Amino acid sequence: MTVPEPNHTREHIYVDGAWVPSTGAGTLPVVNPYTEQVIGTVPEGTPEDVDRAARAAARALPGWAATPLDERVKACSAIAAGLKERAQEIALTASREMGAPWQLAVMVQAGLPVIDFASMEDVAGQVEWERRSGNSVLVRQPVGVVGAITPWNYPLHQIAAKVAPALVAGCPVVVKPSELVPGVAYLLAEIIDAAGLPPGVFNLVPGTGPVVGEAIVGHPAVDMVSFTGSTRAGRRVAELASRAPKRTSLELGGKSASVLLDDLSAEEFGNAVAGSLTGCLINSGQTCSATTRLLVPRDRLAEAEELLTLFAQFATVGDPMDPATQQGPLVSRAQQERVRAYIREALDDGARLVAGGPEQPETAPTGFFVRPTVLVAEAGTRIEQEEVFGPVLTVVPYDGGDEEALAIANGTPYGLSGAVWASDLDRASAFARRMRTGQVAVNGGVFNPTAPFGGFGQSGYGRELGPLGIEEFTSLTSLQF
Repeated sequence: MTVPEPNHTREHIYVDGAWVPSTGAGTLPVVNPYTEQVIGTVPEGTPEDVDRAARAAARALPGWAATPLDERVKACSAIAAGLKERAQEIALTASREMGAPWQLAVMVQAGLPVIDFASMEDVAGQVEWERRSGNSVLVRQPVGVVGAITPWNYPLHQIAAKVAPALVAGCPVVVKPSELVPGVAYLLAEIIDAAGLPPGVFNLVPGTGPVVGEAIVGHPAVDMVSFTGSTRAGRRVAELASRAPKRTSLELGGKSASVLLDDLSAEEFGNAVAGSLTGCLINSGQTCSATTRLLVPRDRLAEAEELLTLFAQFATVGDPMDPATQQGPLVSRAQQERVRAYIREALDDGARLVAGGPEQPETAPTGFFVRPTVLVAEAGTRIEQEEVFGPVLTVVPYDGGDEEALAIANGTPYGLSGAVWASDLDRASAFARRMRTGQVAVNGGVFNPTAPFGGFGQSGYGRELGPLGIEEFTSLTSLQF
């Protein structure tokens, strides 16, 4: 089917159930990272816009909190239906504004948000809304007005993973989408508007983090902030929120390890290497939970390098709309330059290049591309410790069996995701249980969009998705009899 070109220029914000002008006159450019051309603009939101949105949400709170649970769930189901109906438009918007390859845009960028909202019908029934404890009845209440500050890498999923459970919990929301990829948030606002939610229950204010984001965090009518983004920005959110203080949920960076144990057969080893590389390169490496470290026994390092040299050739770089493309551009020139700088510094520090490198791909003379890159580096080096957020896999050899592998896997400040591969499933499972990380794929286990998602350490705190994702937006009241 032919999908009409999306509208990338927006002139209004969505506040109190209506499309209204921003109080400011500024606009923010929307850039296609493949063509490097400006394709639209959105309003540059102001603290005054946030004030209007937060006050509207506060007015909506009593009525929405009192709305029966089944009606709040039905609203999410209606939104899911609207998202599904406009999935092609959402996918094309994501592809144009962030460079997602078309197949990924359809399956993930458009597909996951549908699941986020549709799953509420089942997930809400798993929440224990009331329970007896001695002479008390513990009742889950909405935490209040929620400020949702979201990133550009999964621009609609990260919004949906906050908005859907917040709405089911009875909380109105004020959303700040990424200023780099705002279009999908506008499509969601249109769908919510058509679904007929009460005014003020959903509000959308685009803008920059230092202006709109900080205004949301600091607004007295906002009771909780749910943030997804970098660890650096998460620290700032936590700092500002602590002044109130108010509740925060932070989903931050990652440096996830995929650990290959020493009992793998040649075939199993090959599958594990391929799966690890895929887990690193998905969404052009712009995934907080990407498996960006591959831990292999040192005596099998040459075997891993040979396989990775071969597999990296299949990560086709190019036009996101070409069905053959596996990897699109990064979201911006700043991100491209950041990732390239990491590669260059790693090589200067002694890392060995197996595939890729910092140069522009020959097949893509324009666009914010970074070649799929594989480096070999020792544990403790900067490239092994820090989040790059690009298509860069660091292969880390280990010598001392499972204990050393575990120490390296747990040896970064992060703990968002991970993977382990072994011929013996019981051994793999036992290893996975000792990894200090929020989720672990065992022998290629697939992502579960209804299981809790979150991390340890500098990967943040709180959980999204599943019943715990709803519970994040509630507080407990004890009724004592």
